Amino acid sequence: MNRPPLPPTALVVAIPAHNEAATLPATLRALHTATQHPRLLAHDLPVVTVVAADACFDSTAALARHHGAHVVQLARRNVGAARAAAVAHGLGLLGPAADRAWIATTDADTLVPATWLTYQVEQAIAGWDCVLGTIRIAPHPSLSNVTAQHHHSRYFAGRPERGHAWDHPHVHGANLGVAAHAYHRAHGFPALTHSEDHALATALRRTGARILRTDHCPVLTSGRTTPEPPMGSAPTCRT
Repeated sequence: MNRPPLPPTALVVAIPAHNEAATLPATLRALHTATQHPRLLAHDLPVVTVVAADACFDSTAALARHHGAHVVQLARRNVGAARAAAVAHGLGLLGPAADRAWIATTDADTLVPATWLTYQVEQAIAGWDCVLGTIRIAPHPSLSNVTAQHHHSRYFAGRPERGHAWDHPHVHGANLGVAAHAYHRAHGFPALTHSEDHALATALRRTGARILRTDHCPVLTSGRTTPEPPMGSAPTCRT
């Protein structure tokens, strides 16, 4: 970390969604709680939440607006394009503050912890350009114990004993944060139908971004095993 860190001046939270009316309200309620954390409020940062409603034919967009999110609509059926659209819309709403914004991304079937945004902002202030977080899988009727145990054994392979930091190998759009300047230098999320988060992380690494891989603030994401294209994925595909 050679240059002094520049603290963020605003936050953009980007959420892609395809027919996620059943799960999005809980996602946005959890996110609202995160925006009200006392340590985050102390930084006095504007927070813009954008849901990219991609090829939705349910009430996803209306529910997003009802819960206070901005909505950008597209018909790409492409999670990378949806993430990129949400980020671009959010940065556009910020105006001049966008240059030093921090971008946090999650999914429409995911619950973030109350300290999620606070932790990301604190890491940005510490000088990190990107935070790659981890997930936990929520119980789901379609998720058998065998599948859950298989995922757990693969996902946590190599995790050190309690008390030691885990420089994990995972990348999740459901738990990712990145400084706007680093995001633009890496050319943002590519329009891929899957693994757009991995592609961004690879591009960030190639541009020399300072990337923190941490298990400090895991998010709780859906345990469904039947993908809901283009946004959903089975637990064994989330690494």
